[in-house]
Amino acid sequence: QVQLVESGGGLVQPGGSLRLSCAASGSIFSIYAMGWYRQAPGKQQELVASITNGDSTNYADSVKGRFTISRDNAKKTVYLQMNSLKPEDTAVYYCYIVGSSRYWGQGTQVTVSS
Repeated sequence: QVQLVESGGGLVQPGGSLRLSCAASGSIFSIYAMGWYRQAPGKQQELVASITNGDSTNYADSVKGRFTISRDNAKKTVYLQMNSLKPEDTAVYYCYIVGSSRYWGQGTQVTVSS
């Protein structure tokens, strides 16, 4: 079965950077889109960034200019480079991959605090 494994989360000070990775394992034949959601306490789930099979990218207004999404189709992996992190970026980040179904990662905690 398809499983998405996330890594790269952690604790970072404001202004710092983190790089999240999400790798798919198992049988997945076609990937149409990949992306990242985040969920913070007291806030609604937010689509942070997405990338299509045509490499078209979209970002939430709150992260534009700071975050970059990329993909490696051969490795079945999606990345999220997060720069100039702010305390309001603190959340659990969930990756997803759209293939024959929509698959979700387990979530990784990102905490931005001094």
